Amino acid sequence: MIIVEEDQLRQIVSESVKQALHNENAPTKTSPKEPEPLLTREQMAKELHISLVTITDWMKKGLPYLRLHGRIYFLRSEVMTSMKQNRLSSSM
Repeated sequence: MIIVEEDQLRQIVSESVKQALHNENAPTKTSPKEPEPLLTREQMAKELHISLVTITDWMKKGLPYLRLHGRIYFLRSEVMTSMKQNRLSSSM
């Protein structure tokens, strides 16, 4: 058992709290994220369980896509965000 004076205890607690707050606010080292893979129309349609015709209709109504070298690609995160925001459905 360790007996500590009140002032010493306050100082220990104060330093511990300061250290904890400093550690919480310190930037953490994270490994760089790998870029999100691009999905083709076929892959995106399969993931959403819809037809290619439906995905084409949704593209006309604002579903985000990328056109690279004459081909169409999707970022899954953008499509999911758009669907949540716009509540796209097969009845559009």
